[in-house]
Amino acid sequence: MDSLSEVRARIDAIDGDLVRLLAERQSLVRAAAAFKADAGAVRAPGRVEQVVALARERAASAGLSPDVAEAVWRAMIGAFIDLELAEHARRTTP
Repeated sequence: MDSLSEVRARIDAIDGDLVRLLAERQSLVRAAAAFKADAGAVRAPGRVEQVVALARERAASAGLSPDVAEAVWRAMIGAFIDLELAEHARRTTP
């Protein structure tokens, strides 16, 4: 790449891909809420650690800093847990 504007354009394109993938993930998170009995099942700390560990492993293999991957995944998971808790509450509140 020959310029900052080219780098930024490529970053913007990747961000567009990420948004589409996150929208797909959100759809799956909402679907998962239907299978969980309570807020503890939504929070699922064991599953969170499993997903973060896998992200770190994949990051290392792909040339991404595992620390960056962990920070991003924890933020993403936290946001999706909040969304899923709201979805779960909506489904279980009379």
